[in-house]
Amino acid sequence: MSHAAAIGRSLRLYHAPERRPVLDGFYQRFLGPGGLAFDVGCHVGDRAASFLRLGARVVAVEPQPRLARALRLMFSGTPGFTLVQTLIGASEGEAVLRLNSANPTVATASTDFIAAADGAPGWEGQVWDAEIALPRTTLDALIAAHGMPDFVKIDVEGWEAEVLAGLSHAPRALSFEFTTIQRGVAQTSLERLSTLGFSHFNACLGESMAWVFPHAVGAEAMAQWLSDLPAEANSGDVYAARESGQLSRD
Repeated sequence: MSHAAAIGRSLRLYHAPERRPVLDGFYQRFLGPGGLAFDVGCHVGDRAASFLRLGARVVAVEPQPRLARALRLMFSGTPGFTLVQTLIGASEGEAVLRLNSANPTVATASTDFIAAADGAPGWEGQVWDAEIALPRTTLDALIAAHGMPDFVKIDVEGWEAEVLAGLSHAPRALSFEFTTIQRGVAQTSLERLSTLGFSHFNACLGESMAWVFPHAVGAEAMAQWLSDLPAEANSGDVYAARESGQLSRD
């Protein structure tokens, strides 16, 4: 599959009209008019579009050149949208992004992620067939440049702990993706968030946008849930907040 075809497939999937009210209804607990969101690993911008519909400003971080080009076209002239075409990590400098031409969703800066995916059930046929060196900055630097966000979404294919290592100021809430092929990355991310002062957690499996727990749980319970999760669950997102009510089904 060509790059253009793969991106087109993602656009149709993630921007399907029926998804919009689901995303907006979920994220309105974190964002509203005048808010600020960081979308780290913006991909095709479905979350960024939801944040904008809710009235928030968005700093979208997307290092893949073809996806960045698509985002510029999609959000051209949109007030409150800023695109940052760089990698985010523990420190400023440079890093290498590995590209998957047939599935741009899983581009990664983590060689450990690629190794974990090799031969794993559900990851058959994934090939990282190109790489590019890119500048790397930190969440702290983004905050210095754009302000403290109300919500940060992190989806960077096994690089989540590196991103969180570059954060020393806790926003009100954030999410990070986890995979069952790299549970250690999620555990390290949880530890970092606990160090930053987060004590309320919940999770969603896949793209369900539905809480696993009826109310927020502590870091220990979240770590145990991640450890017990069957491999076929594959992936999802952990949410952390400074206010427990944001992570409740109520």
